[in-house]
Amino acid sequence: MKNYTITVNGNVYDVTVEEGTGSGAPAAAPKAASGAAGSVKVTASCPGKVFKVEAKVGQALKAGDAIIILEAMKMEIPVVAPQDGTLASLEVAVGDAVENGAVLATLN
Repeated sequence: MKNYTITVNGNVYDVTVEEGTGSGAPAAAPKAASGAAGSVKVTASCPGKVFKVEAKVGQALKAGDAIIILEAMKMEIPVVAPQDGTLASLEVAVGDAVENGAVLATLN
């Protein structure tokens, strides 16, 4: 079970969601990494949907460069490189739903 706090129109609700109850939809298969994983993990700062992938595996990145754009609550949220490095792997694709803290990519 996961607990969430949701605010709707200024009203705060505590919601508990039970996982794995068999909604009838098939579970998503784990994605294979696009290359060897790097040592620096880039994670989602919030739950959302992958809206756009800005960088390619093997691309050199500077700290602050956008790697992925997440869509959450109709807002576009850039996920940026935490430090200089090379993009080693992308763990998600456009359209994927991600949870807070999910690994989206890795850097070397």
